[in-house]
Amino acid sequence: MIGRLTGRLAESEPDGSIVLDVNGVGYELTTPLGTLGRAETASDGSLTLHVHTHVREDALELFGFATASDRAVFRTLLAVSHVGPKLALSVLGALGGNELAAAVEREDVAALKRIPGVGLKTAQRIALELKGKLAALAMVATAPRRAPAQTAPSGAEAQLSDALVRMGWKANEVERAIAALPDLERPLGELVRDALATLSR
Repeated sequence: MIGRLTGRLAESEPDGSIVLDVNGVGYELTTPLGTLGRAETASDGSLTLHVHTHVREDALELFGFATASDRAVFRTLLAVSHVGPKLALSVLGALGGNELAAAVEREDVAALKRIPGVGLKTAQRIALELKGKLAALAMVATAPRRAPAQTAPSGAEAQLSDALVRMGWKANEVERAIAALPDLERPLGELVRDALATLSR
């Protein structure tokens, strides 16, 4: 089983599919939105992703995550009735591990139902079956904020970050541009436009 990979990003697609070049071997992985912008990056540009190896009778799939906690949340989601890898990725792409944990502890079905692909019954199952299982993450998400660097990016921020990284901007440049935006509660297209204007200065 593959647990972690470090390499250079060789290919990336809008749906989160990437190819990570590890010493000349290209590993195909599927990642939640925002992963590339939050992944640990070395000075040489290589990325480290925490990997879940999903084995089925007819396939072996690799899923990559920026942190070990995101991978742990993904694995916990897979244990929920009628939640498969694709939906689990959608959940993490929309909320992130800490935000999901907080929503579950609050039994915030409305927030879960806003995730693409999650209907009322699935949202209720996630809230019910994960209650108490993500308590440690929920404590991180709901604790008083001491510094911006300690907080998890929102769903909109993660999507914007991922989009800019895919365009070739460096993570530190992306963070600066996002921090300069006055409002993230807008369509992604507008956010990208304004962030690019900041990056081009």
